[in-house]
Amino acid sequence: MITLQQDNDGFIRMDRHFPKSAPVSIVFTDGSTEVLTGAQINKAYDDALADFRAKNHLDAKGFTRIANKRVLDNNKINFVPVSPGMGQ
Repeated sequence: MITLQQDNDGFIRMDRHFPKSAPVSIVFTDGSTEVLTGAQINKAYDDALADFRAKNHLDAKGFTRIANKRVLDNNKINFVPVSPGMGQ
């Protein structure tokens, strides 16, 4: 089982996908705990990544097609917003 802790801003640290069938336990700041599958938490990661790319005018692969300047590896996310009851 993978255990993640929600920070005070409402995020968990996640920079990669977890195995789809792995149980992921999230401990929220209010003290509650919820167990999700890897597939459910991966969907939350994908949604947060798509939102980040849309807000920063990036394409589906995370590249900007507007400017012809060097882009560093900061076109990814490390934090995913979570809330109690998201597995329902």
